[in-house]
Amino acid sequence: QVQLVESGGGLVQAGGSLRLSCAASGRTSNDLVMAWFRQAPGKEREFVVAVMWSGGHTGFLDSVKGRFSISRDNAKNTVHLQMNSLKPEDTAVYYCAAYTGTVSWRMSPWEYDFWGQGTQVTVSS
Repeated sequence: QVQLVESGGGLVQAGGSLRLSCAASGRTSNDLVMAWFRQAPGKEREFVVAVMWSGGHTGFLDSVKGRFSISRDNAKNTVHLQMNSLKPEDTAVYYCAAYTGTVSWRMSPWEYDFWGQGTQVTVSS
C-alpha cells in the first residue's frame, strides 16, 4: 500500500500563487507514478498532470498550461505542484493520486490505485 498526504492548499486572490505538495509513504518504488487531479463543485474529477520517478511528465490540462508546473523530489518521495497566475476557475479540491507501473500513462481517475484526502484551493476574484 501507498499512502499519500497533500498539503499547501488555501485561499488566494486571483493572480496569486500556491504550491501544493504530496508526500508518499509506504511501499514506494521507482515505478510509482504520481499525479494531480482536481474536482470543482458539481463537476467531474479532472486530470491535471502526472509525473514519473525520472521527472518526466505528461502534458498539463489545457486550462492550466503555462501557469502550473510540477516537480518531484525522489529523496523525499514528494511531488510539488506549483500554481501561478491562479484564476477563480482553478477553485477545486486538488487530489494527489498514484499507481505503480510505467508501461503507459494513465489519465482517468479509475485507473489510479492510491489517493490522498484532497486539499482545497480557493481563488477569489
